[in-house]
Amino acid sequence: MISSRGILCTTRVSVRGLIVAQRAAAIPSIRTYATPTIESKPPVALYGLDGTYASALYTAAVKSSSLESVAKALNALNDVYQRDTKLATIMTAPTLSSEDKSAIIAELQKHTGGADKADTVKNFLDTLAENNRLGLLKGVCEKFGELMGAARGEVELTVTSASPLDNKTLSRLESAVSKSSYIGQGRKLKVTNKVNSDILGGLVVEIGDRTIDLSVSSRIAKMNKLLTDAL
Repeated sequence: MISSRGILCTTRVSVRGLIVAQRAAAIPSIRTYATPTIESKPPVALYGLDGTYASALYTAAVKSSSLESVAKALNALNDVYQRDTKLATIMTAPTLSSEDKSAIIAELQKHTGGADKADTVKNFLDTLAENNRLGLLKGVCEKFGELMGAARGEVELTVTSASPLDNKTLSRLESAVSKSSYIGQGRKLKVTNKVNSDILGGLVVEIGDRTIDLSVSSRIAKMNKLLTDAL
């Protein structure tokens, strides 16, 4: 015969077990909210084959939690291209052997300064080499920079001049443009000065997808058109 005391003890044990089970079940939910998933999708859509590779690298970097280190490594590689104008030609040579490609990748890794700790960039370079796409690396570096700028809320401001501009002039331009409603709140300007002697003088200012041509060459072209139309 089952006593009432036995039933009471059994009930208490069951209630305690139920409470413990409920608390245990709640723990995974709390942990899920505490560690949200990072969005691995690129912040903007890129076009071209180099844009496709840059987007794939961005996604891989986010998933391996190495986005910032990959960005530093690609910036370093982009600097190599700026210093060595012959590198782009070498990378596109159709006669590169497997040994040549391996040697090139090993040399490029020396310039990343140990930033590629997760080997994300090394694996990416190996993929480019296997697909005979090392010639795309320069474009990938530039496109990846665009992705990082968009992720950080930056707006590209490119100022083209006939000769290099000093820092004071660039700062004044940055200050003037940053007050524009086109930039928007919470966004930062990333200023780049390009030199092109063909514009003769003046400036060509590019902000995002907008271009303001204040160059001397543009004024001369307009003047020539006016003269041609009048005669």
